[in-house]
Amino acid sequence: MIRVACQQLAPAFGDLETNRRLTVAAIREAGDSGADVVVLPELITSGYVFESPQEAAELAIGRDDQILGDWAAEAARFDLVIAGGFCERGEDGRTYNSAAILDAGGLRAVYRKLHLWDREKRVFARGSAPPPVLDTRVGRLAVIICYDLEFPELTRAVALAGTQLLLVPTNWPLVPRPPGEHPPEAMIGMAAARVNRMAIACADRLGTERGQEWTGGTSIIGVDGWVAAESRQPGMVVAEIDLDAALDKRLTEGADAFGDRRPELYAAVARAEAPAGV
Repeated sequence: MIRVACQQLAPAFGDLETNRRLTVAAIREAGDSGADVVVLPELITSGYVFESPQEAAELAIGRDDQILGDWAAEAARFDLVIAGGFCERGEDGRTYNSAAILDAGGLRAVYRKLHLWDREKRVFARGSAPPPVLDTRVGRLAVIICYDLEFPELTRAVALAGTQLLLVPTNWPLVPRPPGEHPPEAMIGMAAARVNRMAIACADRLGTERGQEWTGGTSIIGVDGWVAAESRQPGMVVAEIDLDAALDKRLTEGADAFGDRRPELYAAVARAEAPAGV
């Protein structure tokens, strides 16, 4: 069993120093609580609702920035695995919606969001590399960002690579839903966890930014697809998750989520057109 903490925060748009202090305090709170893994929201260093590519570029940080250095220091202090979103100034001069994974050894990987949501396409360059799948002290982990979760090809790919826990920094815009229902994105996470027998931790944000209201749908989902912990309030959400269960893909003695796949029939999923007869 490992202890997973998601911090549901509201960044101060455009205030890198305030957000540095906010995130460091959130990591320390999780470390003090005995967490093994901490997930911070998407673009937590900068805020989300950019008016132009130029504005995003002005708030972008490099991989050597003090903010990520401070995250690394806290990871070493508490022996944590940390995933958090940031507005990245790429070495190629482009701006990316990115997530960093850090542990006691420092920055392990940076992932650049592959699937850009709506107006993000006007601001960010798309990532071009698959999500990193990393062996850590708690198990094999991967990271994707927000809208990426809605592409089953991607979540299946990281699951097939052995991911036991998928970390998802996210900003879910509030959309209408029936009373009592989970946010739709959380339901997608539940389905992805269940069909892949892979735990998923989604760290959402709160607040209203430049007129955009956020869901506050932070959810930690077990290998069985059921929500182990969730909150619509600010602050830390914590759950104990059995990652060893992700190593066993059997649903029953005679059914296996991976062993029963028919990949020879699925090639058309990667093409634009559906196969004949579908």
